[in-house]
Amino acid sequence: MITDTTHWPSPAKLNLFLYITGRRDNGYHELQTLFQFLDHGDELTIIANHSGDITITPDIPGVALQDNLIWKAASALQKRTQCPFGAHIELNKVLPMGGGIGGGSSNAATTLVALNYLWQTNLTEDQLAEIGLELGADVPVFTRGFAAFAEGVGEELTQAEPEEKWYLVVRPDVSIATVDIFTHPDLTRNTPKRSLATLVDSEYGNDCEKIVRMLYPEVDKQLSWLLQYAPSRLTGTGSCIFAEFSCKTQAESTLGKLPDTVSAFVAKGRNISPLYETLAKYHLAQSQSI
Repeated sequence: MITDTTHWPSPAKLNLFLYITGRRDNGYHELQTLFQFLDHGDELTIIANHSGDITITPDIPGVALQDNLIWKAASALQKRTQCPFGAHIELNKVLPMGGGIGGGSSNAATTLVALNYLWQTNLTEDQLAEIGLELGADVPVFTRGFAAFAEGVGEELTQAEPEEKWYLVVRPDVSIATVDIFTHPDLTRNTPKRSLATLVDSEYGNDCEKIVRMLYPEVDKQLSWLLQYAPSRLTGTGSCIFAEFSCKTQAESTLGKLPDTVSAFVAKGRNISPLYETLAKYHLAQSQSI
C-alpha cells in the first residue's frame, strides 16, 4: 500500500434540518441537526511514502500549509500513532469554501480514513472521530461515514436513515463565516428539543436561515426562486441552499431553468458515505491479492 496511488472521495453533506436549542456558558450553541452525505464532492489522490513528510498540491491561495485541514489531519494521525510514513496528497477541489456543505471537514476526514488504511495505523472509528473532533465539529460525521442525528454542540451522533432524495444545491456568490451567524443577536436560540422520531415526521427547517437571508440578499433571492419549485432551505450556516426532489429528472429540470451564471449541481442523498464504499473496495482488493 505504501507508494501505491489511491483515489478517495471527499463527499459533500447537507444539514437536512438545523435547530438551535440553547447556548452554553462557554458560548457554544446546543443544536439538533440531521446530516446526510451527497454523491458529489472533492477527490483526494494519495500516495503514501516513506519520507515522513506531508506534501499537498495544489496550494490553496491564502491558506498556509500548516493551516490546511488536510495537513492538520495527516499530522495529527502521524503524531497520535507515531507513524514514520509520509504522503503526497493532491486535492481536486470541487466543493466551494464557506458554502456550508462540509468541504474542509470532509477533506480532513477523508485524509484520516485513507491514511489510517494506507499507513496501517489501525485506529478504531472512535479514535479517528476523536482526532476529527479536534480539527472541527463536523469532521467526526465524515470519519464515521453514516448519516447522523447530531446533538450537543454537534458531537453526540446517532445513526439515522433519512430518505435518500435527489437535491438541487445552489451556491449564491457569497461566502459566509459561521461565527457571524452564531454571534448574531437575533439568532433563534431557544427552539425546544425534540426526539429524532418527532423531528423526522415534522416539516424540516433551519434556525440560521432567517439571519442569513437578512444579511445576504443574494441568498434570499435564490431561495425565494427555488421555493417556487420544491421544498427548499439553507444547509448549515453556509451560503448553499438546496431544494429536494423525489426523482433526478425533476431536479435536473429545475437546474436547467437556472442561468449559467449561477453555481449549482444535482446530487443524490446517501446514508452511507461514498468514502466508506471506497474503503471497502480497497479492503476487498487487498484481501483478494493475499
